[in-house]
Amino acid sequence: MPPIYRGLFIPDEVESILRDLPAWFGIEEAIRDYAEAARKTPAYAAAADDAIVGVCLVRRHNAHAAELTLLAVRPTHHRRGLGQALVTAAETDLAADGAEYLQVKTLGPSRESAEYAATRRFYEALGYRPLEEMHGLWPGNPCLIMVKRL
Repeated sequence: MPPIYRGLFIPDEVESILRDLPAWFGIEEAIRDYAEAARKTPAYAAAADDAIVGVCLVRRHNAHAAELTLLAVRPTHHRRGLGQALVTAAETDLAADGAEYLQVKTLGPSRESAEYAATRRFYEALGYRPLEEMHGLWPGNPCLIMVKRL
């Protein structure tokens, strides 16, 4: 398993990973916002082949709850356990810091997407449960909130 690094990351690295994933990250403004967030948001990165190949950004909402705001792994490294390792590292650190709940937002099931159906299955396999599908949070896209008790 490649090492997981904690800290802040160069926006260009995050942007490069997101551009490799157009089925999940196809909105230009969102790509730029995620890349900029990597400069100031607690982040986890997976490295392989002397390069960053996966990233996870975390936002703490309060003493009890946090959110995985981004999880992305280059397609060439999918299905190798990197996404799970990134999420597990974030969960472990957040639980040690007193967080009780972790949420993730993803495209809701009312919008057909094979890629996002796989994303929801990934989070469900890690113990996240659907809480609510919201309409209006993301213009034109249903947002499913999934939660896990740490």
